[in-house]
This record gives sequence, C-alpha cells and structure tokens, in this order.
Amino acid sequence: MEMVLEKLSVLNYKNIQQAEVSFSSKMNCFCGNNGMGKTNLLDAIYYLSFCKSHLHTPDSQIIHTSQDVCIVQGTYAYEGREEEVFCAMRRRQRKVFKRNKKEYDKLSEHIGLLPLVMVSPADADLIRGGSDERRRFLDLIISQQDKSYLHALIQYNKALAQRNVLLKEQCADASLYEVLEMQLGMYGQIVYEGRKRLVEDFIPIFKTYYQRICDSAEEVGLRYDSRLAEMDLTGALASNRERDRILGYTSVGVHKDELEMTLDDCLIRRIGSQGQNKSYLIALKLAQFAFLRERGQTAPILLLDDLFDKLDANRVEQIIQLVREEGFGQIFITDTNRNHLDAILAATYRDYALFRVERGEVKRMEE
Repeated sequence: MEMVLEKLSVLNYKNIQQAEVSFSSKMNCFCGNNGMGKTNLLDAIYYLSFCKSHLHTPDSQIIHTSQDVCIVQGTYAYEGREEEVFCAMRRRQRKVFKRNKKEYDKLSEHIGLLPLVMVSPADADLIRGGSDERRRFLDLIISQQDKSYLHALIQYNKALAQRNVLLKEQCADASLYEVLEMQLGMYGQIVYEGRKRLVEDFIPIFKTYYQRICDSAEEVGLRYDSRLAEMDLTGALASNRERDRILGYTSVGVHKDELEMTLDDCLIRRIGSQGQNKSYLIALKLAQFAFLRERGQTAPILLLDDLFDKLDANRVEQIIQLVREEGFGQIFITDTNRNHLDAILAATYRDYALFRVERGEVKRMEE
C-alpha cells in the first residue's frame, strides 16, 4: 500500500500567507534562500500528521503575525481511497482537526493515520539537547504504530502532572498519592517495555544505515537507560514521596529515562564532529523510516530539510544512492543549493516536481 499527499492548501502558516500546491507522488524538491519558507512548508505537512509542529512551535506562534486564523488542509491518496485532513487554528480558541469533514474527539485518535519521518537541522537537539528530546524520539516512533502505547503514555503523563500538583501543594493525603502511584506504575511499565523493545529492534537497522552512509569502521550504538530495569515503580514512588514533596516534583519514573547515543562506545555529544553528528542523525531517521515501513500499512512520507548541510561529497553521494532505492515512497526535500537537487533528480526520478520558495510563496518550476 502507498500513501501520497496529492494537494496541500496553506493559509497563514508562519510566513506562508497562502499556498495551493499539487505534488508528485515520488520526489518533490524545494529550493530557495534561507528564511523564505521552505522549512515552514515541510512543517505544515508534518503538522497534518502529528497535530503539532516539528519545531515545537506553540500554536499561537504558528498563525501569521498579522492574522487571526491559520488553516492547513491536505488531500491524500491512501489505499485506493481519498483522505482529507483539515486543521484550523484561531487565536485564543481550541484548534479544530478533521478527517474527511468529521472532527476528532481526541487528537490522539489521528496519530498513526499518516506516518511520516522528518530529517531536519533541528534534529541536532537529539544529540546536544536534554533527555526529553531523546524520549520524544522513541515515543513518536512507537506511537505511530501502537495505539495502546500512546494511550499508556498519555495516561502516565496525566497521572504525573496530577502527582506533581499534589507535591507542589504539599498535600499530605496518602490515599490520593496511592491512586496516582498505582497508575504511574501500571502505565510506566507499558512505556518502559515498549521503549526497551523498540531500541533492541532498532539498533541493527540503525547500524546498517550508518555504515551505508559513512563506509567506515566507526561503531555506533544506542543504550536505553531506565531505572525500571531494576525496580518496581509503584513502590519506588511511595518510598520517595517525602523526598519528592521537598523537591516539589516526581523524581523517579519513565519521564526520567535516557537514550544514550554512542560512537565507538563514547557519548557522541562529547566526541562527534559536525559531519559525524549529521551522519548519525540521518542514519537514525532513515532507520526510523525503515522501522515504520516494515511494521505499518504503508511507507511513511519522508521530509528531508536542508539535508546536505555539513556533509562531505562522499556522504552526499551515499545518501543520494540510498533514497533512490526501492521502498521509499513520497519524498519532500529542501535545499538552498539547486545543484544538490538537480543531482538527486538526475540520479533518481523521472517522476518529480520542482518548486521555488520565495517570501512565503511557492511556485512550480520547469526543468
């Protein structure tokens, strides 16, 4: 089965005031200088899959500064049928998300319908940012193909927020804590087991892609570090309750887990060069793509934003070879360098569309 975004309509999404774009079912290339709206266009596509921005931009800042409403709408060809996804945001109002003109009761119901992987300069935060970025990476992969995991994650975070409120208010009612700690223990175990299983399955795919991109003897790895490996969370929360009241927050649980990213058994954030970091992240995202493709109903849409920055010619060539292989569905790629895009098109696809993005306007170009 293959999913294709056929048409995108954007109104007041960041600097894109209005755009109506029809896409190729295979390769779509966007060129233009920095700050013109290429990334924003890809982010609008990402938003239709995840109900949020890839850059974690608050909804209030997504709406164009001079406007009060933002609309993003996509028409997808999917398993022989048409799917229409619509999102509207208004200032100081709840956003509306619809599938085929029917509004969702919960946004979580939408996650997984339109699988997608985005490679972006913002991915650098996976290496240099806090552990929450790396947990989010794991959660996003699993949530796209496991509804029970997503439900457990949402319920865990709700119970965590409620327990933190009790701690900050210095509540001493043990029965309230016990109910929440039981929920955290139950849902936390589901999250822990899902993440552990993912990392185990993911490592060999990731290593293969890294070797393909770099063709080197460097050994990359991922280590999932969770205290749930050696403790019962419900009991640990109860024994830490008084300490947590002093701290004002919950100090143990899967919200403290870490995903260690390594190069030759050292943390890559300490020893990696710009090129190594970029190669590591691209391999990580291509492995994410392969993982979702193998376990889902369709190949995910692949968004490649400013892919070739900080890469040498050899690694660029290897990535071009990778994306021309079977198994990749619809691809969207941006670059300031038209030559990079031409090289990809020459090496890969007859079926493609080329666009220029300038000051928020998207125009189709001839060859």
